[in-house]
Amino acid sequence: MFRNQYDTDVTTWSPAGRLFQVEYAMEAVKQGSAAIGLRSKTHVVLGCVNKANSELSSHQKKIFKVDDHIGVAIAGLTADGRVLSRYMRNECINYSFTYESPLPVGRLVVQLADKAQVCTQRSWKRPYGVGLLVAGLDESGAHLYYNCPSGNYFEYQAFAIGSRSQAAKTYLERRFESFGDASRDDLVKDALMAIRETLQGETLKSSVCTVAVVGVGEPFHILDQGTVQQMIDAFEIVAEQEGPAAEPDADAGQEASAEPEPEQGAAAGEGVAPMDI
Repeated sequence: MFRNQYDTDVTTWSPAGRLFQVEYAMEAVKQGSAAIGLRSKTHVVLGCVNKANSELSSHQKKIFKVDDHIGVAIAGLTADGRVLSRYMRNECINYSFTYESPLPVGRLVVQLADKAQVCTQRSWKRPYGVGLLVAGLDESGAHLYYNCPSGNYFEYQAFAIGSRSQAAKTYLERRFESFGDASRDDLVKDALMAIRETLQGETLKSSVCTVAVVGVGEPFHILDQGTVQQMIDAFEIVAEQEGPAAEPDADAGQEASAEPEPEQGAAAGEGVAPMDI
C-alpha cells in the first residue's frame, strides 16, 4: 500500500468510496501471527501461533479468557487486543451482576463491533489494528465470530486470520463439513493441523502454538503445553515424524524398514500398517 492524499484522516473518503485508514488497520491484522478457530455443535477450539521478537524474549499472549463461556484469539496489535479483551470482560461482569446470567455471545460481539465502528467515524481516533476470533457457548449453542477493525462481524463454522492464514483456510474449507458432529479431540486435531499449515515447513511443537477449548460442561481454558504435545504426538501431526511413526509398526509387525522409501518392501512384507492415517 502507498500513501496518498486521502489516507491522512480516517473520516476522509476517497473518490472510489474507500477509507484507507480502515484498510490499513485490516492490513495490520494480516501481518500478525496466525490465529484459527473452529466449532462443532458442542465445542469451540481456538489456536494461535506463538511468535517471539527474538530468541531471548518470550512470545506475546494471543489468546485471552473473557468469561467462563467466552474466549478470544487475536491477530494484529497485541496491545489493542488486550484493551478490547478487558472491555469484553467488563461487559460480561456487568451483565452477570445485573441479570444474574451469562452474557449471550452474539450480544457481546455486537457491542464489540459497535465499539470498533466508532473509531472509523471520529477524526481524533484511529481504528483498532486487531482482529478477534470470539469463541463462546450460550443457550443457543456454540459460536465462533470474527470481529474486523472496520466494525463488521461474521459468524463462521471455521476461520483463520493473520499471516499465512490462507493455507489454514484452505485446509479448513476442505474439512469444515465434518466439524458439526466432530468430537472435542477431533476439533483439537484439526486445529493443530490448520496451525501446521501456517508454519510453512517449520516443525509443529507445543512451544510454537497455543490451543484453547470451550464447550458443554467445559469452561474456557488454555491447554497446557504438555497436553498439546501429547496430542501432537498422538495424532502424528508433525510431518517429519512419519519415519519414527513407522518404527512401532516395524517392532510390532516384522522387520519392515522405518524409512519412507520401502513401499515395495512394504508390499512384500505382509500387512504393514499405512504410514499416515
